Amino acid sequence: METTIYALSTAPGRAGVAIIRLSGPKAGDALDVLTAGRRPAPRLAGLRRLQNSDGEIFDEALVLWFPGPGSFTGEDCAELHVHGGLAVIETAFETLETLGLVPAEAGEFTRRAFENDRIDLTEAEGLADLIEAETEGQRRQALAQMTGALRNLYEEWREALIGILASVEGEIDFPDEGDVPDALSHRAFEPLVILIASMREHLDDGRRGERIRTGFTIALIGAPNAGKSSLLNRLAGRDAAIVTDIPGTTRDIIEVRVTMGGYPVIISDTAGLREAVDAVEAEGVKRALDRAVQADLRIGVVDARSDEELADLQGRLKEDDLLVLNKTDLAPGASASGAYPLSAKSGEGVDELEARIEAIVQERLSARELPALSRARHRKNVEVASEALARALGQLADAPELAGEDIRLAIRSLESLTGRVDVEDVLDRVFSQFCIGK
Repeated sequence: METTIYALSTAPGRAGVAIIRLSGPKAGDALDVLTAGRRPAPRLAGLRRLQNSDGEIFDEALVLWFPGPGSFTGEDCAELHVHGGLAVIETAFETLETLGLVPAEAGEFTRRAFENDRIDLTEAEGLADLIEAETEGQRRQALAQMTGALRNLYEEWREALIGILASVEGEIDFPDEGDVPDALSHRAFEPLVILIASMREHLDDGRRGERIRTGFTIALIGAPNAGKSSLLNRLAGRDAAIVTDIPGTTRDIIEVRVTMGGYPVIISDTAGLREAVDAVEAEGVKRALDRAVQADLRIGVVDARSDEELADLQGRLKEDDLLVLNKTDLAPGASASGAYPLSAKSGEGVDELEARIEAIVQERLSARELPALSRARHRKNVEVASEALARALGQLADAPELAGEDIRLAIRSLESLTGRVDVEDVLDRVFSQFCIGK
């Protein structure tokens, strides 16, 4: 962080305004050169003419100055709100390079904020998610994480564990001292039980946070020519899949992303389930079955005229899955217990199915009081901590030394979540996902 970095923080290309950010020890000096010594007051925007290293005016822009440590990165920072023409941006970049500044790497501004203790790792991840958010549900979750929801949870667990460890070590270090209550570690039993239950409650949430980030998955399954592709097109609102009267038209998985109830949803059209006629179709059927197993929700689609299809498909659906009787325009009055009768061709009945899908998505992903573990990294570390504490619980009475080691392992696992301990490989992965300029 001895270097001073710069980057375009708005999207590349021609625009009305482009924002160039600077961070590092030379930010103030660079600003003085650009503005001919007219650096604005801290955190107050000032209109300034900008000049290159030869003293030529190349733009008139709004300029902001953020002296450290009261800035996003914790360093001296500046922003240039220039006109968004390519020539203006290129001249600004050339001038900054002549002044000794270097282009920022992806995520380097946020990484400097992390390394200067302005944010922790979970907040950095929340910021990355907020930038990538495409739905209202993703925005809400990312904003909560960026403002410390997960950090507060992990710190609460960590502080509780430090207190528990003190009780355990009190018995280990002073077993014969009269002023140390007998079996101090036994006092740790109930707090450990409570803490393990809290962690497991977060782990047993159906991976809600990860699904909000990546999408709730739905698989359409059924026999060939049952109307899965037509239903996919209806739910997607466009012709995403080829529809013909030839059975087996869909050989591979076709995915569309939609938004339902403010959450991202991925709907997959799959190959028709039947005895395959060739190797290509056999692979398609295999993939269809695999996708059905992995999906968060399965929607079985059957031709309303076929009792045989209905019986076969009902055995493949789980209790909370949905069943659709399609082509009711060709079979008026067809029904089955719990099924949604509709015509994907005409659209009749599709609105009712879509409303039910949306209700399921909202029910499974909607915000609750518990902050969601939003990444596989979080879940893995909490699982490690929970398992360590479960071992510690069983060792409290007979082997408090071993219990103490497991509690330390749990604490370290939680500390790696927020970046308190050395997790360089994790940091590299997290910040490489950012766009340049953030």
